[in-house]
Amino acid sequence: MDLEKALVDPAAVFNTPDEVVTTGGLSTDDRIRILQRWEYDARELTVADDENMPGDSTPLLDQVLAALHRLGYSPDPDQEPPTKQGGV
Repeated sequence: MDLEKALVDPAAVFNTPDEVVTTGGLSTDDRIRILQRWEYDARELTVADDENMPGDSTPLLDQVLAALHRLGYSPDPDQEPPTKQGGV
């Protein structure tokens, strides 16, 4: 598993966000960082949807957020920028 590639493009390394949670050899921090990147990507698709560009990111975003929740991650709203993309 190529950690650097996963941090840049999680979908190129993993089939689903749940796979990030279940793949061995990753620390919890690495899993969270990968999923945060995937969350950002899914939110970018949501912004594109809002601007009438084709795509449906809602199921992916829900999967990513569920995977982050399973890892015990909850974002600090005081540390997140006030954008649709959230923060990474």
